[in-house]
Amino acid sequence: MKNSPTIYDVAREAGVSIATVSRVLNNPHTVNSATLTHVVSVIDKLAYVSMAQSQAKLAKSARRIGVLIPFFTEPSFTQRLRGIAGVLNQNNYELVIFPVDSKDREQSYLQTLPLRRSVDGLIIVSQAFDDEIARRLLGNKMEVVVIEFYDPRFSTLEIDDVNGGSLATRFLVNKGYRRIAFIGGRANPTFGLDPIMKRLRGYRNTLQATGLPIREELIYEYALEPGAVLRQLAAGGFPLAIFAATDLQAIAIIKEARSMGLRIPQDIAIIGFDDIDMAHYFGLTTVHQPLDESGRIAASLLVSRISDPSQTIQHIELPLTIVERETV
Repeated sequence: MKNSPTIYDVAREAGVSIATVSRVLNNPHTVNSATLTHVVSVIDKLAYVSMAQSQAKLAKSARRIGVLIPFFTEPSFTQRLRGIAGVLNQNNYELVIFPVDSKDREQSYLQTLPLRRSVDGLIIVSQAFDDEIARRLLGNKMEVVVIEFYDPRFSTLEIDDVNGGSLATRFLVNKGYRRIAFIGGRANPTFGLDPIMKRLRGYRNTLQATGLPIREELIYEYALEPGAVLRQLAAGGFPLAIFAATDLQAIAIIKEARSMGLRIPQDIAIIGFDDIDMAHYFGLTTVHQPLDESGRIAASLLVSRISDPSQTIQHIELPLTIVERETV
């Protein structure tokens, strides 16, 4: 009978030290991306199973759920985590957060978490992955639920950002506004998924469908300083309506408008997107997406699949609605 491959075999085949293999498995973010990819491919080729993996299989369950998430201090992500944590607490699972702050860290987690077996399942939030990553997750029998990205092989939860952009814009049109600006996120992210362009597409589609001109001078795909953008837009006169693609941008605009002495909504109407907790306190009209509920559903689906892997994979589109408050 052929002996199982060891860490020495992996190191020899990959042409690296044992310490490097160990770092790939335990601290992947400390390994450069080319070496990481190479060592992981050798682990796959040899079907190497670490001692930690073997112990995890014997123990059957670590009672730990991992969440791979970017910008986890952002309010929208925090609310998702709140929903996830509630379900895991009820089911006696420990929540382990794997925060993503760069493209390299995103890839290192996706490549190595299936091999490390430190968690029973994984919730992947706002991260795209390719077929190789998907095959590794499946090959290592890692139960996965994905939020904001579609892959037919895993249970997924999504919203229709294009439709959300249309909802916001049509709401403003129906209120009688004809000069409608778009302000996107603070900056174009270098990793993770970015819904801004989809929300902008919904804005453009709706203006076109309602016969209103698409005025490029009113469109700011990204705005690091939304206050400066508002001052530029205000020079064109009032009334003005703004569709801010995130609530955080909308709140920044509200604060700047007040400092400029503008009346809301008489001079400037503002609608946001997400319906984070702060939106209520600022009286912000916004597109509501069920952030807490998405976390609860994702965690419930994952816990169920861990208990019974034969359960059907589900693809859920979460509803979007307008919450009307004082800013429109």
